[in-house]
Formats: sequence, C-alpha cells, structure tokens
Amino acid sequence: MAAGPPGSRLLPLLLLLGPALGQGLGQTRFICTSVPLDGDVCAASALGTGSAEELKGTVLQLRETVLQQKETIMNQKETIRELTAKLGRCESQSVLEPPGEGKGRKGFSKNTMGDLSRPAAAETLSQLGQTLQSLKTRLENLEQFSRMNSSSQTNNLKDILQNKIDDLEKQVLSRVNSLEEGKLSPRNESEERGKIESTLTSLHQRISDLEKGQKDNRPPDRFQLTFHLRTNYMYAKVKKSLPEMYAFSICMWIKSSASPGMGTPFSYAVPGQANELVLIEWGNNPMEILINDKVAKLPFAINDGKWHHICVTWTTRDGVWEAYQDGTQTGNGENLAPYHPIKPQGVLVLGQEQDTLGGGFDATQAFVGELAHFNVWDRKLSPAEVYGLATCSSKALAGNVIAWAEANIDIYGGATKWTFEACRQLN
Repeated sequence: MAAGPPGSRLLPLLLLLGPALGQGLGQTRFICTSVPLDGDVCAASALGTGSAEELKGTVLQLRETVLQQKETIMNQKETIRELTAKLGRCESQSVLEPPGEGKGRKGFSKNTMGDLSRPAAAETLSQLGQTLQSLKTRLENLEQFSRMNSSSQTNNLKDILQNKIDDLEKQVLSRVNSLEEGKLSPRNESEERGKIESTLTSLHQRISDLEKGQKDNRPPDRFQLTFHLRTNYMYAKVKKSLPEMYAFSICMWIKSSASPGMGTPFSYAVPGQANELVLIEWGNNPMEILINDKVAKLPFAINDGKWHHICVTWTTRDGVWEAYQDGTQTGNGENLAPYHPIKPQGVLVLGQEQDTLGGGFDATQAFVGELAHFNVWDRKLSPAEVYGLATCSSKALAGNVIAWAEANIDIYGGATKWTFEACRQLN
C-alpha cells in the first residue's frame, strides 16, 4: 500500500459484518482511506464516500468527452474526404481526358461520333454553353407562348429570365478568357463554377415552372420533346408496347442539325432481338430503318436544323417499304425482313438505340434534336393521308397503335417538353 501524505496515517477501516449482524447484507468489504494524524476516523469515512461519488462523476464526464471527441473526429474525416474530392477535381483541370471509345453496334462501321480528347475545364465550359443554349431555346418558346397569351406578369418574368441568361453568358465568357490566360486558381475556379451552376439550377426551375403553367392550357398532343445533348441517359419511353404487326406506318415531325449523324429518333426492342424496329442515322451513314436487324437505307435529307415531317411505311408481304419527306415520297424498296411480323411485348424508346431490352444505351448513337407527333399505325397510310399530315391540310390523324399524347410518354435524364403546334411554328 502506498504511503499517505505527510502528517497523515493510513487507517484501515474494517467493516466486519458478522453472522449475527449481517446475515442479509451479503459479503464483507475492506475500505482503506488516508486520514490525517489528528483527524476523526468517522469524518474520514464520510469523506471517502464523497470522493467515490466525485470520482464516478468525473468518469462519466470523461466518457462523454470521449464520445464528443469521437463524433468530432468523424466529422473531420468527412470534411477531409470532401476536401480530397474537391482537390482531385481541381487537379483534373490540368489533365487530359483519355479518348472515349464508342462500343459500336453489330453490323455498323467504326465509331465516328466520339468526342476528341479535351481538358476537363474545356469540357465543363462546353456543357455550360450547351445548357445556356437550351435555356435560351426554352425561353424563346415561352416568349412565343406569351405572345399568344400576353400579360404584364408573363412579360416581366420573361425579361427577368432573359437578363439572367445574358449575365450567365457573360460569366461563362469571362471564365473562358480566364482559363485561356491561366488566371483562375483551382479555388477561384471551384467558387465560380459553384455560382454559375447555382444560377443555372434556379433558371431551370423557374423556366420549368413557367412551362408547367403553359402545359395546363394546351391540348395533350401539342408538345415536342427536345434532347439537348448526346448522352447515354437522356431519353423518353413510350408507356405502351407494340402489338404483333404485319404492316405499319410511323410518322413524326423532326428537327436536328447534329453532326455527324443525328442519332436514333426511336428504337423498339423485344426479348431476344434488340433491333426489332429502329430508325437511326449514325456517324456518316445515311438514315436507315432496321427490322429484325435487316437494313434499308432511307433517302432523307433532313439534317439541316429545320422542321421536317417524315413517314416510313412497311408491310411484311415481300417486305415492301416506302419513305416520305414533307409529304412527298422520296424512296421505296422491297425485301426488307419479308414475312417477319413485328413482335409484341417490347420496349419503345425515343432518343436512344437499345443494345439490350430497355437499356444498353450508347451516347454515340443518341438522338440530338427535337421530335413531335410520333404516331404509329398498324397499316400502310395512303400517299394522300401522309400528305395531309405533312401539310396540316386536314384534321391530323392519330396513330391507332401509338398516339402522340403527353400521358403516353415518360421522359428521363433531362429531356424536356414544351408546346408545339404543327405547321404553325415551322423553322
């Protein structure tokens, strides 16, 4: 036992509970404490009890402190992870991205649509520029809507949004100049990017709210889909599948200036056959229609950034097909998957080519442009019916298999909808 402090003596306080006094008190205990030479033993016993209580309180405080420090360490670890990620993004600004490789599709030539290697910063600027152009296009559509439904409130909102877009363009231009001159440090780059993206998010939300307001006032078929970027995640899905068909007519309004190739306006895949029915313009190839992986080249000239009406008709008997552009037949042929009926229970996607049922999208084959009035019939339309659709000279026919209506379409990945009226807002 350790010696007590000077002027004190160690007094063993023995609490012996004999059988006569402690039958119900359990086992005996020895308690030792340090008592001054001239101190009172009874008072020392009470003092020892108080010290134990204080020690217990101290232990509890220490335990709570340890828990708080543990929580602080966890928070600091999370902060370190965030800072490490941000530092990695900043460092990547000076590193070239490896060239992308398109996975290609069976039966087609080498990928010619992949982007060249560019610095990450330049890629970000390109995406911002495309986003700004998308916002401007949406705003132009809202302006057209406001002219037909003019009000001071709509005009004021339009002016505010236009001013914000102008400011954003100036910021992006300033950012380009700073990057070219090497003036932006990683920290300033990150801060400026955060400001621009925050403003873009706000603009997207306000324009979407305005578009939702005009959606409530338009007929269900007077809308268009826009696919802004060549990605593998932006698309629309038709809720209904196709039935078994021995003939079809597929018509739509389409607008694109993407190069090389506008991509895949639509694809229909079934179990066991991803290319059951596909319309695609890929790389430097002409537009093609695929039925059960059999191909026919279509004589379309529509990649000029203007609205065009196109139709493709087909019958399983002898595989006869016809192609129409702006109401006029531009080509025909036969032996395209003869006597092969279009299979049912598949997935119909707008804007992407499917390599698997409902997926397997490849950005190099994505559609970039605008699309409207996509209708499907289970028969061949007559030349007069096609002409009427293209010129709006008669009441528009709705597809008896797939009719163009907002309730029939789900959109994903940033594709957008807004008002479209055929033959009235052409080009």
